[in-house]
Amino acid sequence: MDNRIITSDLLVDEEIDVTLRPKFFSDYIGQKDVKEMIQIAVQAAKKRNESLDHVLLYGPPGLGKTTLAQVIANELEVSIKSVSGPTVERTGDLAAILTSLEPGDVLFIDEIHRLPKIVEEILYSSMEDYVIDIVVGKDSGAKSIRVDLSPFTLIGATTRFGDLTGPLRDRFGIVHKLEFYNTKDLETICKRTAGIYECEAEAKAILELAKRSRGTPRIVNRLFRRVRDFADILGNGFITFDITTTALNKLKIDEKGLDNKDREYLLGIIEKYQGGPVGIDTIATSISEDPTTLEDVYEPYLIQQGFISRTPRGRIVTEKAYKHLKKSFQGAMF
Repeated sequence: MDNRIITSDLLVDEEIDVTLRPKFFSDYIGQKDVKEMIQIAVQAAKKRNESLDHVLLYGPPGLGKTTLAQVIANELEVSIKSVSGPTVERTGDLAAILTSLEPGDVLFIDEIHRLPKIVEEILYSSMEDYVIDIVVGKDSGAKSIRVDLSPFTLIGATTRFGDLTGPLRDRFGIVHKLEFYNTKDLETICKRTAGIYECEAEAKAILELAKRSRGTPRIVNRLFRRVRDFADILGNGFITFDITTTALNKLKIDEKGLDNKDREYLLGIIEKYQGGPVGIDTIATSISEDPTTLEDVYEPYLIQQGFISRTPRGRIVTEKAYKHLKKSFQGAMF
């Protein structure tokens, strides 16, 4: 299959070897309900010899949105073109991509919420009617030319579902949120990764990696690679439980999967703002981090684990976080 890829640095994760990505639904681990629903839709589209309806995938980073898009294209037996929203700066850029699609192809737009408004509007007619209107000329001599497109499937991925405009959201027929993975699924992913790398590991080591991976496949694979380094240097390449805990402790990944930035975030609220409530911009400034990064990368897991809560007045650190950090709980400041 000729997978023609348009990519950018924003789509490249240096920590993840592309060989680790599953290619078909049978290899895709986790997200059972989402996978089942999309699988049915794909099979129905193939049976009717139609393009799959447009798909929107959202959720925290690292949960497999890009991988799932590639799996869908493989299952449909079509090519996929991938682009990151911020890199499509002009309507002409998008028009060039859309007109190059063959019937049934998949166009994957990562960070689709970051498409410029003027570019996003080009998508409306292309998604609904498979046409685009291109303006030729300038001023009084400008005229609009309608160009027919081949039927295609747009797969959009975003970590910020709320930032999508209503008109764009409404044009997706299949919308799914990807959830954090459970420990059992992460163990399965880690075992698969070990097999691909032909690296032996104790069951206890695999479990420990899964428990400290924040419910995220990308992280379990990244941590596996780092632990494998320790196993090669401290042992004979066999990943033991002791080597795993040594490596993860050196990396400052605790038993709940929290890293230095997580702890800095929580301790910042506790020590500077008496546990909250405090606004995200204030927190970001106090720990020298971008607010969007905190909201997209760190907060979803901290909320899911019950370490913080969002209120109309700001973020509050919970009693569970105090206990985990071994801090005396005083209650939030109101």
